[in-house]
Amino acid sequence: MPKTLRLRAFAKINAGLKILGKRPDDYHEIRTIYQTIALHDRLGVSLSKAGKGIAVECDNPAIPAGQGNLVYRACEAWAQARGWRGGIQVHIEKVIPLGSGLGGASTNAAGTILGLERLTGDHLEFPARQKLAAALGSDVPLFFLGGRVLGCSRGEEVYPLSDLPSRACLVIFPGFSVSTADAYRQAGLRLTEQAGTAYIGSFGTWPQFPLMSWGPAENDFEYIVFARWPELARLKRQLIRAGAEVASLTGSGSAVYALFSSSRQMDRASKLIPKGWLLFPTRTLVRADYHRELFVD
Repeated sequence: MPKTLRLRAFAKINAGLKILGKRPDDYHEIRTIYQTIALHDRLGVSLSKAGKGIAVECDNPAIPAGQGNLVYRACEAWAQARGWRGGIQVHIEKVIPLGSGLGGASTNAAGTILGLERLTGDHLEFPARQKLAAALGSDVPLFFLGGRVLGCSRGEEVYPLSDLPSRACLVIFPGFSVSTADAYRQAGLRLTEQAGTAYIGSFGTWPQFPLMSWGPAENDFEYIVFARWPELARLKRQLIRAGAEVASLTGSGSAVYALFSSSRQMDRASKLIPKGWLLFPTRTLVRADYHRELFVD
């Protein structure tokens, strides 16, 4: 019988995101503060020494099963790094919406690696694990830290920050996705228009982030996404009027979140959300809770 482990793959929000410019490698230099939240997918990770190959299945038919799935590529990378020659099976129960800016694919990939390490007792050294994760995707490394995390470079260079007191967090998904690639392309055009060049060499410039408080959380993608979907801008204004400490787009969207000092405030604000949009009442997850609640068994 294969060894199986169940775990929670938690989502993230961005408590501020600044795009500094286009890099020589065609990525964008960013600064952001990631914050993990209790909203999560569920993973079942299994190993079999007698089996061969990688199998990834998901209860959402929109999720690819093969190499188009980041979890599949995470399994490949881990097996190659550790010399694993047996079988790997991963089952994904999706809750985090696709294309929402909540890091669903990235947290699934990171959770899979953590599950594989726990099953085998074979843990990568932290630098090697971060390098493997960064090669998979810019948002993957943050999920090895959890809590409040500073993201630099293209987002994959991460540093743990001191946690802030937990807040009630309302996540709203409007039912449509935003392409991260398209959003960055539009951001590049906007930077070109502003600076007259596609490359800004001021990477030493450090944007002002609220390191000791929740807000304001300014996200440069809002200029692009809100122009196309003004209903999201309207929602943000309504949430702030309803008492949100912070309301913002997360990542490149399309989800918007709001932080409240109490669940009662969050419940009242949830009544403002348009019909047909998905609501996820949740909470911010500090680092200690993130790691304590990660594994189901």
